[in-house]
Amino acid sequence: MMNSGIIFKIKKYAIHDGPGIRTTIFLKGCSLDCWWCHNPEGKMPKPQVMKADHSPDGKQQAVGKKMSVEEVISEIEKDIIFYDESGGGVTFSGGEPLLQAPFLLAMLKACQEKQIHTVVDTSGYAPDEVFIEICNMIDVVLFDLKLMDDEMHRRYTGVSNKKILKNLNILSKLRTPHHIRFPLIPGITDTDENVLSVAKFVRELGSVSRIDILPMHRIADGKYRRLGMQSKMANKQPPSPDEITTIKRQFEDFGFSVIIGG
Repeated sequence: MMNSGIIFKIKKYAIHDGPGIRTTIFLKGCSLDCWWCHNPEGKMPKPQVMKADHSPDGKQQAVGKKMSVEEVISEIEKDIIFYDESGGGVTFSGGEPLLQAPFLLAMLKACQEKQIHTVVDTSGYAPDEVFIEICNMIDVVLFDLKLMDDEMHRRYTGVSNKKILKNLNILSKLRTPHHIRFPLIPGITDTDENVLSVAKFVRELGSVSRIDILPMHRIADGKYRRLGMQSKMANKQPPSPDEITTIKRQFEDFGFSVIIGG
């Protein structure tokens, strides 16, 4: 197991990344290149620099820091009292946390030893043996499912969805509780064809009762500018409340409990 890795953010008191009050650890690097990514600073595996927020003189700040397992666990332990009171714990997100699998496994083992509840938020894009090993060590999986059509998936994320769907099938046969996170992106994931395809596929798994809808937002626009990156969603408007309600009802018609925002 690897004793260190690259972290780009530690979010305290998170309430949308699993049950209870949580500490969310964001691991740097992702194999996908989603057009709507709201953590563009998490895409590149290595540390990088970006313009400091609201800096008129062009100052830069580091994004990504090498941390040891012990350093990360020390940060997590500061919030244990909140986990105990709320039924929370730690969530590992990204980027794609499975891209740093040895480091992730070492942190999960340390959390297990301290009886800290663990969640991993993943795209599912990983070798199946790595995916299985990690899923067997955690309490809950948040599995992102974006597009069912492989050609569309390649266009908007840069990779095929075959490995993702294979791992979701594997997850459905494991004992680890899991639910689906569905990014609602106007003109891309919100088509009737895609929503129905996702609903049918997930229902056939027989292991998922809940779907979280994650509506697109514009919060990351500033980060793209500060990184010198072009946002492919710059001219897209977030879905309206009525559009969100329509998608919610479509999933509910298939028998799923649906949460807006996770």
